[in-house]
Amino acid sequence: MGATDAFPEGAAPVGATPGQPGGLLDVLGVAAVMLDADGRITLWSPQAEQLFGWSAEEALGRPAAQLLVGPEHFDLVLSLFSQVMAGGESWAGVFPVQHKDGSTRLVEFRNMRLLDERGESYALGIATDQAVLRRVERDLALSVRLVAQSPIGLAVLDTSLRFVMVNPALERINELPADQHLGHDVREALSFLDADAIVDGMRQVLDTGTPLLDQFTLGRTAADPHADRAWSVSYYRLEDAHGRVLGLATSVVDVTEQHRAATEAARARRRLAVIADASATVGTTLDVDQTAHELADVIVPELADLAAVDVLDAVLDGRRPTSLSRGGPARFRALAVATAYSTEAVRAADPTGQIASYEADRLITRCVTEARPVRIPHVGPDDLEHIAADPQGAALLGKAGLHSYLAVPLIARGEVLGALSLYRVRNPEPFDEDDAVLAVELAARAAVCIDNARSYQSERRTALTLQRHLMNHRPPQPTAMEIAYRYQPAQAASEVGGDWFDAIPVTGDKTALVVGDVMGSGINAAATMGQLRTTTRALADLDLDPAEVLRHLDHIAGGLDPAFATCLYAVYDPHRALCRVAVAGHLPPIVVRPDRAPELLDLPTGAPLGVGGVPFEQTTVPLRDGDLLVLYTDGLIETRDQPIDARLDDLLELLREPEQDLEDLCDRLLGALRDEHDHDDVALLIARVHAHED
Repeated sequence: MGATDAFPEGAAPVGATPGQPGGLLDVLGVAAVMLDADGRITLWSPQAEQLFGWSAEEALGRPAAQLLVGPEHFDLVLSLFSQVMAGGESWAGVFPVQHKDGSTRLVEFRNMRLLDERGESYALGIATDQAVLRRVERDLALSVRLVAQSPIGLAVLDTSLRFVMVNPALERINELPADQHLGHDVREALSFLDADAIVDGMRQVLDTGTPLLDQFTLGRTAADPHADRAWSVSYYRLEDAHGRVLGLATSVVDVTEQHRAATEAARARRRLAVIADASATVGTTLDVDQTAHELADVIVPELADLAAVDVLDAVLDGRRPTSLSRGGPARFRALAVATAYSTEAVRAADPTGQIASYEADRLITRCVTEARPVRIPHVGPDDLEHIAADPQGAALLGKAGLHSYLAVPLIARGEVLGALSLYRVRNPEPFDEDDAVLAVELAARAAVCIDNARSYQSERRTALTLQRHLMNHRPPQPTAMEIAYRYQPAQAASEVGGDWFDAIPVTGDKTALVVGDVMGSGINAAATMGQLRTTTRALADLDLDPAEVLRHLDHIAGGLDPAFATCLYAVYDPHRALCRVAVAGHLPPIVVRPDRAPELLDLPTGAPLGVGGVPFEQTTVPLRDGDLLVLYTDGLIETRDQPIDARLDDLLELLREPEQDLEDLCDRLLGALRDEHDHDDVALLIARVHAHED
């Protein structure tokens, strides 16, 4: 076996340093013996003593055949010796040798004739134990085959970290032939990787002898600079039998597929997390603008560096955008813009609230016209003018480094509401099909919420318009009584419409004061309120007792939808300084007298209007000059987190020092008790009694 036979083709060692012995001969224990022409031993190496058991003193000068060979092989040995000495041909083979201890061992020989300057002949024998040699040969053959055929990349480097051996697998993994490895140091051969980190790890192993195992490395090869590859690399220090450091071995496993699978799994988990986050955070209110902002915030930065939500202006106005089907321009209203970081690219998006018209050649127009995603994985200079609203915006996007764009339609119940535009600048990956699928899913969820918010806001506007139309007149200031009032609709779009108040002149200088609250909300509640209010004014003109008025209203309410309402009806007679009050399931009024603490009147509660068949009772309350009568609906005091008794106590406390001006008092009560996000209407009516002169 030659000096390079231990290395497979394409994996030969290079750069051996002269004067540095290897350890293989020490393992083999090669013995040297020299014989003269008579077959007597003239030289005897220490390895010969180890191999055969005879010391130099015992061996030198004796016939080799008599010392080392059994009688049965004596003739054969002499014949072979004669052939070598006579013909000058070497002989190699395995021969049984007799050890000093009497045992017989198979020894591999290499015999050759030597001539000195006088022309005298000698025989040189080189020998080693056959068992040791065969073991080394088997180990070496196994190593060679393993190295050559292993799917794991293997390399040996010297102490200067130059490649001295690479196997075919490493050539394939690095996509670099052996001749571009061998003789080159790590920085030269692996310039496409983070060579400094690799060298630092190798130096650490050479210095400490502690292996570094399964080091994850990510990079791109020179042959394929556009695709990430992943490797698991281990380093081991190589030493000889005496502990001398020979260099470094490295094993490399290509784990690109596993890395990509893990990356895809992590990406899928993140996408599920985004969808879960969107389910929890998008559509928390019935507000179109808020929903759009929630959608943009979910998108950034997980899916895009910049996101914009634009809704068709006609959709928000309740009109169908018929021009889209004819390929005309589309008018968008910008609702939300979100960015992952501060960037000039945000200036290319329309400011929120702005209305912009986009021609048919714009990608966002194409998106809503065709009702499908538009994806530009790699944005070129010509694409920018079809993405941005104007040349200035195109220049901003180009300067910012926009390299990938995606627009998906906002579709709810078969109608296109607008578009979600996504931009990637710092995120190096282009938008792919999976990104488009996720964006469509998020846009669909948000579109339903936006459509719901749009519908509720439309209903809110309708309910408010109806309510204001029904309550558009200012109640007259009655005789011997000063009144002030307030009405505040609920902030929630779906909860407008049920409360009302009124002050109605009645025959004989009397005044009817009314507050009511229709159960339910929206347009139907506003319509029911209008009918009950109109009926109440008609009944008041008949000068009926309050209990009788409620009985008629109860009958009327039974045929309405919604059918139930609470109501308080009071009639003040200034000539008698008396107020008759009847209640249909409503909160009791408060009387504030100048010389007493505010008092919550203890009245029979009664059943709400619409229950039917339940009698109503009325109570007479004396009122003197300066007394206040405070009527209100439950929206003034009811909250979702405080007991109603505590809230009534707060109202009574606020009335301990009433304002001289009733208008100011109304404002003070609403400011102290109402919150901007209250989910109920409130009607408040305050009347101050003045002495009536007959």
